[in-house]
Amino acid sequence: MSAEEFVIPPAPRPALIVEGSSKRFPVRRLYCIGRNYAAHAIEMGHDPDREPPFFFQKNPDNIRTDGIFPMPAISEDVQYEVEMVVALKSGGHNIPIEQANDCIFGYGLGLDMTRRDLQAEMKKMGRPWEIGKAFEHSAPMGPVVPFDQIGHLSSGEISLSINGVTVQTGDLAQMIWKTPEIISVLSRYFTLCAGDVIMTGTPAGVGPIQAGDQMRASLAGVEDLTIQVTDGI
Repeated sequence: MSAEEFVIPPAPRPALIVEGSSKRFPVRRLYCIGRNYAAHAIEMGHDPDREPPFFFQKNPDNIRTDGIFPMPAISEDVQYEVEMVVALKSGGHNIPIEQANDCIFGYGLGLDMTRRDLQAEMKKMGRPWEIGKAFEHSAPMGPVVPFDQIGHLSSGEISLSINGVTVQTGDLAQMIWKTPEIISVLSRYFTLCAGDVIMTGTPAGVGPIQAGDQMRASLAGVEDLTIQVTDGI
């Protein structure tokens, strides 16, 4: 449909930078898996055993790719969570685990920024997490690297430093639910499609940030992602 067919101008479609290309990866939906590293589950007060995976969503337009994270309003405890990002080139319903990797376009780095105090309030009241997770600019992301350049990532160090000090470190091999399993299980609940992006969970070490901090995320095989924290807008 053309813009003239809408009663108001349609919003631009969010997109990720693609490493080595002038083209962009258009984002359809943004899924996240919770507590997917045992050590992080423990630090958040949960049993690290392999419980059934659970998912939540951020909004696609929460993604920001310019290396800036403006501090949000109405929170006294904004925290970082470094994660591997998986971008899908195809999808389906009830995808078998052995076919899940065929859906992957590439991999990248992202931060699941969280208003932890607001999330905690929602947990206490048994309410959804969106107010703590799906706020503006809450998903800073770097470029997607096509899998045919780096292979499928199932192991390798992932880490985050704040102002040069390492605060999170882990290995993709420590994920409780591996990427093919995440895709397969997620496809039971939603019909996955090309353009869907999945954040695969964070290792232990989450904590607060403040304006002026610089975050630097690293993942073996992917270019580092540097994010500057600024005052809110």
